[in-house]
Formats: sequence, C-alpha cells, structure tokens
Amino acid sequence: MKDLFKDCSLSALVAGMIATVISYAGPLVLVFHAAESAGLSHSLLSSWVWAISIGSAVLGAVLSLRYRVPVVIAWSIPGSALLVTALPQIGLNQAVGAYLVTNLVLLLIGLSGAFDRIIARLPGSIAAGMQAGILFSFGVEVFRALPAQPALVLGMFLTYVAMRRLWPRYSVAAVLLVGVGITLSGGHFHSDKLVFDLATPQWITPEFSLAATLNLALPLVLVSLTGQFMPGMAVLRNAGYQTPASPIISSSAVVGALLAPFGCHGLNLAAVTASLCTGREAHEDPRRRYIAALSGCALYLLFGIAGATLVSLFAAFPKALIAALAGLALYGAISEALARSLAEPRERDAGLFTFLVTASGVSFLGLSAAFWGLVFGLLAHCLLAARRPSPTTAAVPRSH
Repeated sequence: MKDLFKDCSLSALVAGMIATVISYAGPLVLVFHAAESAGLSHSLLSSWVWAISIGSAVLGAVLSLRYRVPVVIAWSIPGSALLVTALPQIGLNQAVGAYLVTNLVLLLIGLSGAFDRIIARLPGSIAAGMQAGILFSFGVEVFRALPAQPALVLGMFLTYVAMRRLWPRYSVAAVLLVGVGITLSGGHFHSDKLVFDLATPQWITPEFSLAATLNLALPLVLVSLTGQFMPGMAVLRNAGYQTPASPIISSSAVVGALLAPFGCHGLNLAAVTASLCTGREAHEDPRRRYIAALSGCALYLLFGIAGATLVSLFAAFPKALIAALAGLALYGAISEALARSLAEPRERDAGLFTFLVTASGVSFLGLSAAFWGLVFGLLAHCLLAARRPSPTTAAVPRSH
C-alpha cells in the first residue's frame, strides 16, 4: 500500500480518468444504439452498462496491480457494432448464450498460449504502425470539430501546445480544465439534460442455438482478437512492457462469462485508451504508469454504479469538447507510434503500409481495419525482407 501512494502522481491520475471518459464518450454510443435497435428496456440497458463497467473496473485493477503495468480493460467496440444488426435478429437471450460461447473459445486460446507466440514474432514497426493507424482518426477529429466550436477547440489546442513546452506532464490536465472552463463560461453546458439514476443488475437467462453461435459468437471471437487484443498488446509492447497476453485473455474470458447473464457482451484489452496510460503523459517513469490504469478503474466503478447519470453527463457537454480532448490527449502516443513505425529502414515500408491500411478504417469480410493493416504489413515485410537468391559464381573464361 505504501508503494501505491508513493507511485501516485497527478499526471497519472488525470491520464487514467481521461482514458475512461474517452471510453464512455464514443464506444458507449454503440451500446445504446444496439439496445435501441433491439427494443431493450431501460432496466436491461442499465444492467448492460453496469456489467461492462464493473467488469472493466475490477479486472483492470486486478491485472494492473498484479503486473504493476497499466493494463486497461474495456468492452469490445467492434463487438458493440456487430450487435447493432445481430441483436434484433437473434434476441437478447440467444445473444447471451453466444457471449458465453465466445468467452469459452477465448479462454481456450488464452490457456493454449498461441496468442503469445504470435505477438512475440510480430515486427516492431508493424505493431507501431497498427497503433498509429488506430489512433489517427482521433487525432484528426480535433480539427474537424473546429468549425462547430472554434473558440473551444482553439483554446484547448493553444493550451496543449503551451503546456507541452512548459510542463509536458500536465498538458492533458490543463486542456481538460480549460475546455470545461470555456464550456461553462460560454453557456454551452446543458444542465437540463442531467438526470440522477443508479444502475440495477438484471439476470438474463442464456439460450443456445447454432445460428447464434455462427452469426454472433464466432464473429465476436475474431473481432476481439484482431480488433482489441492484438492492437492492445501492440500498445503494451511499444511502451516496453512484456506482460504475457495469455493471462489477460484468459481472465477477460472468465470475467466476461460471469457477467454475460447481466448483459456484458465482452471484455477486452483496450487499445486507444491504453495509449494514454502507457505513454509519457501518464508519467516519465514507466514503472509508475500503472497508477493511470487504477485511476481509470476507479472512474469505471463510479460510472457503472451511476448508470443513467453517466449518459446524461456526456450529453450535457458539447461533442466538440470530447473530440478535442480525445485527440489532444493522444497526440503524444500518435507521434511516438509513427516514429517507431518508420525508425527501422528495413521495416519502414511494412510499417507505413500497416499504418495506412489501419488508418483507412476499411472493413472487409467482417474483419476490422486493424486486422487488414496487420495482413498487408506482414505481406510487405515478408516480400521485402525475403532473401534474394545469391548470384551464381561467374564462369571462368576459357583460355585460348
């Protein structure tokens, strides 16, 4: 406990809280969209939010304390997108059955250690290119939000640049304070949208069917591995952490299965928000950055209990503030990932292709852009790094 207080820092606490805010600001919208498309009641939606929040909080805290590494857990973003169309077709009970099948498959993959072996062979430039590509869209959203709220975005941007020069560790905290201050002073905070309500867990009896397994469980396994665990482990590796993937995948599967009957559709290793907790903005000392993950877990716990209050809070702030905060907070991670992806001359092309394909956001055959970025990057790496056939010995000219 003494080490815990000793390792605490304002920059790490703020980084973790902002990471959690970003988790709710965007990905949670997909959960509400899926619930609306399936016609779920408010109580079931509240239970769903409670399950994914509590699971992320408890599992992230346990893993971060166990390894003293910023392990950030979140719900599956691509999995949420899948549910928008799948949930109305198969129903919530069959969906819960599919969640349990998904976690069983992930548990077997985690226990086998196969994922660790794959990650260990992944070239560093490709892993960094994947991370930069995933974060790219968040970086450009800062400037896309400029026309909607120019004073807000410019104020936050100038604050970030100034603080990066003066006190880099507190640049994100300063951006948050300035953004909230401009919002309140400009009268853009809609307090009338605030409601106060607590979440109540609701039991959902699982039903199993072949259709749900094929149409939801197997796609959930694929998008969890390629869209969450793979880039998430790349973020940890790029930050210098050698935490094994197997226990993270296995424990995520176990906790996800326990919370599935309450609506949890999957717990995965985070990628985007993890970049905030693993970078220099959290702390200069990598050994003290796990505090950022613990800070985020505490906010997860609070938001999970708060339920509907959380949703109304984000609705009360302008979207431009959330977009600018997310992008500016991730600029350091984007810069470092881009630099690493292009640092090694022999791997530069592979890193560039990985970045471009991942940043494009392309989705093909039900697989995410992160997966296709990995495929194209590895293909380029194999073709360019393949040894050319050694030249044959020149024929000795005949003497006349």
